[in-house]
Amino acid sequence: MAEGAPRRRSTLDEVAELAGVSRSVASRALNDAPHVSRAKREAVERAARRLGYVPHPTARALATRRTGVAALVVSGEEPSIFADPFFAQVIVGASAALEDADLHLMLCLAASDRSRGRVERLLRSKGADGVMLMALREDDPLARAAEEAELPVVFGGRPVGLDPRWYVDVDNVGGARAATEHLIGTGRTRVAMICGRPDTEVGRARCRGYRDALLAAGLEPYASEAGDFTESSGAAAMAALLTNHPDLDGVFAAGDNMAAGALRALREAGRPVPSDVAVVGFDDLAVGRSADPPLTTVHQPIEDLGREMARMLVALVKGQDPTPLILPTRLVVRASA
Repeated sequence: MAEGAPRRRSTLDEVAELAGVSRSVASRALNDAPHVSRAKREAVERAARRLGYVPHPTARALATRRTGVAALVVSGEEPSIFADPFFAQVIVGASAALEDADLHLMLCLAASDRSRGRVERLLRSKGADGVMLMALREDDPLARAAEEAELPVVFGGRPVGLDPRWYVDVDNVGGARAATEHLIGTGRTRVAMICGRPDTEVGRARCRGYRDALLAAGLEPYASEAGDFTESSGAAAMAALLTNHPDLDGVFAAGDNMAAGALRALREAGRPVPSDVAVVGFDDLAVGRSADPPLTTVHQPIEDLGREMARMLVALVKGQDPTPLILPTRLVVRASA
């Protein structure tokens, strides 16, 4: 630089490179956002001091402004997912909590590469004050995008292979264990399972609870078929179980929609419930209460899940550091078992 020439202003990219973090993490640290680890924050602050970096006041104002919007993002394949009773209850709970905080709820479905790209841009651009992410699958690109997000992110359920700092989940293992223990307690010894998606943590956790209960009772896991939490997949899984394991006497379905499909398949096969085959579900949705016979199931507080996710997000937006939350489940005994 020539003598007397003005010193070039250091850039945020240079601070990020020196600190060994992404540009978005450096921005969050310098803007005192709460969702940055202490180690990364200190590394960014050291790099900024070393380079003499001074944030541009206009950029800082843009980085810290509020939008008054919180996004609920569901990683799924079908637009009809928001009509699923489970997600409908989540939306009711989240909306109530956000209304108390004067935040509007924006719903986003990441069903394609294009829609996932829009969500990733939302995470980078601070187009909302915060995001709630649900239904992530293994190696979901949205999970990686959330780690580099410019805004706070709360996970609804823990994603496979990640240990997020902020999440709300239910006791899936304990609930599945209670469901299977109930079937064993009614004298069932050949208990099969209709599992949820194996690329989701909820699907894996409920399988673990099923296996734990059988092994604790001195029984081997009997048989299983995978579903995708829809009624049609439950019916198909139940038909496959009846073909391959006709002597089964109990079924735990990892979701009420799948349990309703299982009841239909059992009825069509002439296998009375519960005298021949006992069935237990998981969720406590209206479809189980109106089933024939009414479904024994594991109640999970779905509306509370949405409400607590939103409350956690509001706390993050306010600069607080909430702790992860696991909501309890309980068995509801009806006529199917």
